[in-house]
Amino acid sequence: MMSTLPSLGFAGIGLMGLPMCRRLLAAGYRLTVWNRNPAKCAPLVAAGARQVASPAELCAQADVVMLCLADTAVVREVVFGPAGIAEGAGRGQLLVDFSSLEPAATREMAAELLGRTGMGWLDSPVSGGVAGAEAGSLAIMVGGEAADLERVRPVLMSLGQRVTHMGGVGAGQVTKACNQMIVACNALVIAEVVALAESAGVDAGLIAEALAGGFADSRPLQILAPQMAASRFEPVKWHVRTLLKDLDTAVKFSRETGSATPLSGLAAQLMRLHGSQGFLQQDPATLVQMYRGPGSTD
Repeated sequence: MMSTLPSLGFAGIGLMGLPMCRRLLAAGYRLTVWNRNPAKCAPLVAAGARQVASPAELCAQADVVMLCLADTAVVREVVFGPAGIAEGAGRGQLLVDFSSLEPAATREMAAELLGRTGMGWLDSPVSGGVAGAEAGSLAIMVGGEAADLERVRPVLMSLGQRVTHMGGVGAGQVTKACNQMIVACNALVIAEVVALAESAGVDAGLIAEALAGGFADSRPLQILAPQMAASRFEPVKWHVRTLLKDLDTAVKFSRETGSATPLSGLAAQLMRLHGSQGFLQQDPATLVQMYRGPGSTD
């Protein structure tokens, strides 16, 4: 049975990539891994993965190569840079990119990779955070050829509870931008709510419980409000810099398409202000500190 499964390569062993790879190994897939910092691959090698020294080498070992990287520039470097995926790719192979990138750049890179090597591209950004990656409950939004998606759907279902084909290449990234607009704006208003409750003498730790099941309820509310009320900012499960990057992507894309996104534009500026005060590498739960004012403590 093992021989019927496609062999997989995975580049980007970070907060999300590590638990995703663990799930793929647990599902029985043959997995080859690469990361810019090779030491981060050690837990996966111990669990049965094979490690290689370059992205190009992933292609020699895999039917499907997956990416989970920081941003558009990093993906471009890993795909088209020295010893990149384009140097090892061939017709019949498929790239599945879980990263959150600029839609237009995704379309350009996919077309270039296909033209140069014959390798297909699915942009498949995910939502659900580290907890979703660990539980295999991610929401995966996919852009690309329907036939390519069906080819890897069983692999994706090892990682997520929902896989939705949104359209051609780039459509997954547009959907992820929409997702992040909602998440970021939600996180900012939750921070306002917690700070307001505190300043009014209300127990902010009860906000999530009190609003559960009502129209104001959401997963971000249930996760972030208790963390904010308790000033519980560790461990870092996601980063302010990631939300800022995705908001900037959304606002840039809105300009390119002539669509108005004023709330997301404001959210990007507030996120940038918070990041500039030393919070870029911190959890978005720290957004409450921006509203608590002088004298607030971590």
